[in-house]
Amino acid sequence: MPSHVTRLALLAATTLTLGLLTALCPAADHPNIVLIFTDDQGYGDVGCFGAEGFKTPHLDRMADEGMRFTDFYVNCPVCSGSRTALMTGCHYPRLSMAAVLFPGAKTGLNPAEITVAEMLKPQGYATACIGKWHLGHLPPFLPTRQGFDSYFGIPYSNDMSIDPAAKLADDIVLREGWTPARIKSEKPPRNKVPLMRDEEVIEYPADQATLTRRYTEETIRFIREHRDGPFFVYLPHTMCHYPLHASKEFTGRTEKGLFGDVIEELDWSVGEILKALKELNLDEKTLVIFTTDNGAAPGSSKPLRAKKGSLYDGGIRVPCIMRWPGKIPAGKVCSEVAATIDVLPTLAGLTGGKVPQDRIIDGKNIWPLMQGLPDAKSPHEAYIVAHGGKVAVRAGQWKFYPWPESAGRRRGQPAKPPVADEAPEQLYDVVADISETTNVAEKHPDVAARLTAAADAHVKDLRENCRPAGSVQAEAK
Repeated sequence: MPSHVTRLALLAATTLTLGLLTALCPAADHPNIVLIFTDDQGYGDVGCFGAEGFKTPHLDRMADEGMRFTDFYVNCPVCSGSRTALMTGCHYPRLSMAAVLFPGAKTGLNPAEITVAEMLKPQGYATACIGKWHLGHLPPFLPTRQGFDSYFGIPYSNDMSIDPAAKLADDIVLREGWTPARIKSEKPPRNKVPLMRDEEVIEYPADQATLTRRYTEETIRFIREHRDGPFFVYLPHTMCHYPLHASKEFTGRTEKGLFGDVIEELDWSVGEILKALKELNLDEKTLVIFTTDNGAAPGSSKPLRAKKGSLYDGGIRVPCIMRWPGKIPAGKVCSEVAATIDVLPTLAGLTGGKVPQDRIIDGKNIWPLMQGLPDAKSPHEAYIVAHGGKVAVRAGQWKFYPWPESAGRRRGQPAKPPVADEAPEQLYDVVADISETTNVAEKHPDVAARLTAAADAHVKDLRENCRPAGSVQAEAK
């Protein structure tokens, strides 16, 4: 048969196959997706992960009705880097992103990158981002330019300030005596941030005590409007980042003070969303994922070591719960290593979306773990986080750091005195020693050598295969 005839026959067969797949998997049958991402909520800040002093009954019930992931990792122990990995499936240094962006930054997530929302849009999804974005506050980097149909929230952390160049809505709500002229001319104070809808500031300063409730109401409103689906809601809560705020209905409820109040209101939010899904008969059509952006700041990472900003597990190992009745088995616990970089490829597999093939995507499809298959294993032989000039490696039972303990202090803490016989590297069996108390590197030199090689290869790969962050020219003064 002539080669061109063969090619035509293959093309026809491929076209027919794709048509059949499309017919079998119409967009209306794709799962709805609600991705809840809280801020600075640590491993020990959820009831079913061991929290004390407050209650999280809705998250606990979500775990009873779904799956709890005990060894789930973010890709950065602070804000922007963590969100970069979640949205793109890539290690944040690969995209040349800053670990934390500030209101004066002229950079953000490159619009050429593919976010979860952009991957889902061709599959017919309505998309909304509701909450803290923190991947660039200038127009080219806002959610509405990154695959989201709409945006409602604050553009970065709530302890920051407003960019005087921000676009103000004609009907902006101004509080505390602020005027457009003052915003443009005065040095912006910290802890007073703008609330945005799409690409305009609609309130300044944002009433932070109302944010958790308003985000929840906005989410439920979006779900009701798009109940015929499919829809994707990304809900990155502002809380429990400092400064802490809770509504009047939740203030003074717990023995943990304002922090416990904030957590209970976040838990209430989860409950309201799950209740709305049930009332709309969307329960079995909706995958709900709950996790956090890094380890605890005001709260607890116990029993893990360290907190936000650290590469020890308390900085990057976070609570995660996934629920999808009829698809994710109820009451299960997964102790295999998984990570936020796995969200994009996993959702692509579930929805028929396309993982970009023209660039490196670091995440893996973890659907076998979510299904609770008996032989399902972590797709990561070694999960590696590079941050602040150091790396950490999680491989099976091992957590490895190719640097001494004295180099692991958080910024702002006093330096530890030098130790003459300090081990140059750290290896912990985090299955037997979850708090990383006993360095066993000397007992397992073969493991340390293997993971050193993995860390070196990872850093080399990031250096040789990185892509640029988005940037804009500084405006003329």
